[in-house]
Amino acid sequence: MVDFHRNVHCLMGLPIDAISLPEAARALDQARQSGTRCFFSTPNLNFVIASQSNVRFRDSVSLSDLSLADGMPLVWVAKLLGVPVKGRVSGANLFEFLRKQSSSLWNVFFFGGPKGTGQEACLAIGGKEAAMHPSGYIYPGFVGVEEMSRPDLIDCINASNSDMLVVSLGAAKGQEWICQNLDKLHTPVVAHLGAVINFVAGKVQRAPVWMQRTGLEWLWRIKEERSLLGRYAQDGLAFLGLLVTQVIPLAIFQRWRAPSEAHYERASIRHLQGSHGKATALGGAWRMANLAPLRTEFSRLERLHGDIYLDLAEVSGIDSAFIGLLLLLEMALHQQGRSLRLARVSRSLVRQFRLSGASHLVQR
Repeated sequence: MVDFHRNVHCLMGLPIDAISLPEAARALDQARQSGTRCFFSTPNLNFVIASQSNVRFRDSVSLSDLSLADGMPLVWVAKLLGVPVKGRVSGANLFEFLRKQSSSLWNVFFFGGPKGTGQEACLAIGGKEAAMHPSGYIYPGFVGVEEMSRPDLIDCINASNSDMLVVSLGAAKGQEWICQNLDKLHTPVVAHLGAVINFVAGKVQRAPVWMQRTGLEWLWRIKEERSLLGRYAQDGLAFLGLLVTQVIPLAIFQRWRAPSEAHYERASIRHLQGSHGKATALGGAWRMANLAPLRTEFSRLERLHGDIYLDLAEVSGIDSAFIGLLLLLEMALHQQGRSLRLARVSRSLVRQFRLSGASHLVQR
């Protein structure tokens, strides 16, 4: 079941949880202790750009139990749009936080990475003061996702009794592999952390902290891995396009079309007659502060059968948290073979969905 009580927001089309690094670490530790599955993603600028054209990649982030802003451009855009992201939470920093500050031992399995790197990471990860222990590694080679999903490979991972599975296959391929095999894996915490295996093995050095905090880590990464230059150049140009066509227009739109407080006070939920509770009409304006009834409603809708219809004819305003919840509901229904359909959406809201990178929600 999806946790609709997450503090999640839509940022350039992707759901992003507004939590700090220590809060993320606690969430992972709770998942490990309880044995509850936590698939977490760490979207950066490359994730944002790739998700514009790769629907399956975009959906893999919406499928995540936790989605963290791994990249200063995301943090900067969040501040411009008033999205309450608490700062950058990179996959590498989160991994190191658990490695050095966790109160209990983590058993970690590495899947992927360059040949020999998984073994070197296993040799380097331990130590008397480390809170991590290597439980194994697999180098699957340069093969397709289906070949990497062979039962013997999955059985090997499960037999290791790992607490965390670190996948390193390239972002799109890694996310696809996780989504395809998540139901078969017994490991409670799973994530694609592409560069972590290289950092741990000592193959690539991390940028100085001041470069990480100022958004200049990409320069250091190019120095360490020249092959990244082309990708960073393409992503940078695409990001400029998003700023001009979506981000800046959305910032202006939000300031000019902000609903009054009275609209938020009139926020309402009404079940339409004859729909068996599967058609809901919303009214008024919705934002993070008044979403509690909607979180409960979405949890109810997830448990029903058949497609879900939301009538937005009387909705006068929404924010990034409202759209973030819709992204979670859409993916929860999709996993059940169901659809989310938004009806009677005003032109103003359609524009806001488009500028937020979530136009697919209103194009059905």
